[in-house]
Amino acid sequence: MTLDVHELSAFYASPLGEASRRLIGRVLRARWESCNGLSMMGLGFCGPYLDRFRDEATRTLALMPAEQGVLPWPATGRSASALVVGDMLPLPDGCVDRALVAHALETADHPSAVLEEVWRVLAPEGRAIIVAPSRRGVWARVDGTPFGHGQPFSRGQLRDLVRDASFSAVFWGEALYAPPFRRRFFVNWGPAIERVGSAFGLPFAGVHIVEALKQVYRP
Repeated sequence: MTLDVHELSAFYASPLGEASRRLIGRVLRARWESCNGLSMMGLGFCGPYLDRFRDEATRTLALMPAEQGVLPWPATGRSASALVVGDMLPLPDGCVDRALVAHALETADHPSAVLEEVWRVLAPEGRAIIVAPSRRGVWARVDGTPFGHGQPFSRGQLRDLVRDASFSAVFWGEALYAPPFRRRFFVNWGPAIERVGSAFGLPFAGVHIVEALKQVYRP
């Protein structure tokens, strides 16, 4: 079941959503320390994560699947969001340097086709980061968060999707180790549990975070 953009927006406006945005955002920033002079695209519901890169990138687009709906993004200034079909993006080949995919694969009818389309619009040596709910995580079993909707993935399933789309995975990470059962508990103790979980590679994290590289070889 696909969530409506208003439900996604309400989640990220809540304390639990803001805390999860910060924890996932730390991993994104660690992988992409600077996006100066680059063009960026978000596919799915990526506005809460794209905000931290918008002032650096030369161009940033927030593309939202038709079945999910669309909201204006950013909150101020000229809108850079659009309603799209996930596997038929209205962009030319090789026009994007960085692509973020979040709240997209788990609700797509054909996730492999979505990743193939992301590969098409990425420039050679461009990079994509995929944020997808983990099958082993507690978050995928709780309906009160967006990560509990759609199809969660195992690491093996994501590895196959990335490989079949002709990407090379260069980073595997996880986030959201603390369960989302009590909002006050998660907000207060989530960062500490996150540091312990990532340091020791504990199981049952809520989301996979995969960075993939587009490599183009000479025929």
